[in-house]
Amino acid sequence: MSSRRTPPSSPLETQVREYLQFLRLERGLSANTLASYAFDLKKYRAFLNKHTCDDAREVTTELVSAFLQSLHRTGLAPRSLSRHLSAVRGLHRFLTSEGKAVTDPTELVDGPKKSRDLPDVLTIPEIDAILNQPSTSEPLGIRDRAILETMYACGLRVSELVDLKQSDLLLDEGIVRVFGKGSKERIVPIGRSAQKWIKKYRRDARVSLAGKGKSKDILFLNSRGSRLGREWIWKMVSKYTKQAGIKKDVHPHTFRHSFATHLLEGGADLRVVQELLGHVDISTTEIYTHIDREYLKEVHRTFHPRA
Repeated sequence: MSSRRTPPSSPLETQVREYLQFLRLERGLSANTLASYAFDLKKYRAFLNKHTCDDAREVTTELVSAFLQSLHRTGLAPRSLSRHLSAVRGLHRFLTSEGKAVTDPTELVDGPKKSRDLPDVLTIPEIDAILNQPSTSEPLGIRDRAILETMYACGLRVSELVDLKQSDLLLDEGIVRVFGKGSKERIVPIGRSAQKWIKKYRRDARVSLAGKGKSKDILFLNSRGSRLGREWIWKMVSKYTKQAGIKKDVHPHTFRHSFATHLLEGGADLRVVQELLGHVDISTTEIYTHIDREYLKEVHRTFHPRA
């Protein structure tokens, strides 16, 4: 009785098996992660076999792109497409680094663009409604109004706001020195309304608050005379948003988004907005042009008689 012989593995099967073994032994990946890589590469092998390719060394850039397009047509999300590309790219990089292949066909393949969720933006009337919520007949209400005014006037991050010092204010010149990520300094103009409320806060509220603790020149203080926490700012914004009857998902960064969007709607240059926000990369600022476009489309849909 003759035993059935196992057909010899194709070069591609061997290459994938060696790569998975490398991930397990050299990289120490978990069983779940290995299973995920194996699953994605099984689909890749099936696709290549359909295109009569059974050796990773014969794969072209066009073939890798065609594989991703075939996955895209099935409705796979960008995140899943990126995961498949990562597995395929890893295989080909392994083969070239081990000297088992001369070229890496994934080198020139771009990953799928992940969609960016546009942040919520407040309209100018909504901003006004929130700013008007604090009870300015009380010292802490004056402080809260000054905080909200400053956040919107300067487009500050929460960390920048709570670290703001009195010595950073150059109100006679209408500017504020802000120390952003990596302690990088930038100069931001501050409007008359925010200036007015900061002056009122310093005169009518901060003096009494500072006497209760070690303020160390920090501008905005809590009831114990110390620096405010970031979480406290979040809670304050949430409280006044609810009081204003606004249903949007509003947090401190929403004021920053609104600041940038309103500047662009008013005709400000993108590079200027980039500088004011302290963005190193212009692409980070460009998300606000999308908000602006969506805003214009909404206005057109609402008001144009033939929209």
